[in-house]
Amino acid sequence: MPARFARERGNISPPLEFANVPPNARSLVIVMDDPDAPHETFTHWLVWNLPPSTSMILENQLPAGARIGRNDFGDVGYGGPRPPSGTHRYFFHAYALKQTLELPRGASRRELERMLEAHLLETATLMGRFSAGQPKS
Repeated sequence: MPARFARERGNISPPLEFANVPPNARSLVIVMDDPDAPHETFTHWLVWNLPPSTSMILENQLPAGARIGRNDFGDVGYGGPRPPSGTHRYFFHAYALKQTLELPRGASRRELERMLEAHLLETATLMGRFSAGQPKS
């Protein structure tokens, strides 16, 4: 992952592209996490109620109507990579849902996951890597 997406180097949310969204989807969800974190999987970004017509999210932008949750840094919104050492994997999990979710801004991952289970149609995953001390790009 380019350094501008890292927490200490700009903390800009990355662009993402979507394709082959199920025709009966009513909303999309993104969860970005780091399973290589020292103690447990670390959540960096929660986004829900993306329109199913979304084909691209631009850097540092979300479509109107999208909601954001609280990451494990304790912030509402995106929290970029900041591995304490070594190279970590950052997964972007995308979920297509049967409906939009009634969750408030700042909801937790646990709250989001409870809602996902009942409305899930399909999933997809993208992985990027970031290393501690990675040069600026």
